[in-house]
Amino acid sequence: MRKLLILSMCLQLYIGSECSTLPKKIKKCHFGDATCIRDTANALIRSFPKGIPSVGFKPIDVVHVKDTVLINDRQVGGAWYFFDLLNQINYGFENTTITEIKGFDEDPSLTKIEVKGHLPRLIYRGTYNAQGRLLWLININSSGVSESEFLNFHFDFTLKVQTEYRNNKRYLKIYQLVPNISVDRWIQWLENFFPENTDLTIFINKIFNANWVEFWNELEKPILEVFTGVFLSIIEDIFHNVSYDDMFLSNKYENNDN
Repeated sequence: MRKLLILSMCLQLYIGSECSTLPKKIKKCHFGDATCIRDTANALIRSFPKGIPSVGFKPIDVVHVKDTVLINDRQVGGAWYFFDLLNQINYGFENTTITEIKGFDEDPSLTKIEVKGHLPRLIYRGTYNAQGRLLWLININSSGVSESEFLNFHFDFTLKVQTEYRNNKRYLKIYQLVPNISVDRWIQWLENFFPENTDLTIFINKIFNANWVEFWNELEKPILEVFTGVFLSIIEDIFHNVSYDDMFLSNKYENNDN
């Protein structure tokens, strides 16, 4: 009985490792064929906004975001501020259009992989915590619902990868992702920022939205760290589950056809 149980477990693990393949309706491309790879990426986004659990492709219509500290000043003097975002959920990546992809050559470790894209509207919803002191006069201690809306969201990111072998096949492991982001407009609403003064809460939100560019420039580094995690969460598991050799058609086949 023990041997039978061990054999059964091994068989399940083997089957599981061999079944992580992309659906047949997703067109395979030759290594390095940038146009085909871009079109296939867009087809994947359009056809599977709810993800493909069997290969580790998570839903992109609803993307959960890790808790993030955006501002963390030292709590000294007359002015300091702490602000973090919790339970954030991202909506809108299912409307992404990939405009350019470079890399994904036969040996992906020799070149950087670059991906560019845009989407019309990206929304973050969750909660926030804020504490601080302004000019010795105003103490801030609030929490509530937060919502950010990014209009005409453009992104590009570069990947550096290394390959690891499992089951005699190559799998990609990301060791660096560097994003760049631009938006035409950032609209934010923080509910109950001043719990006992609704007018002041509205005023602060208006100030933020009227001066969003300055806030964006000030917070660019932690914002990019957030999106590094978002992009990794979307693609990392696919690379872990689907072998690089199964994602593409070898150029050798093309040469043989000629």
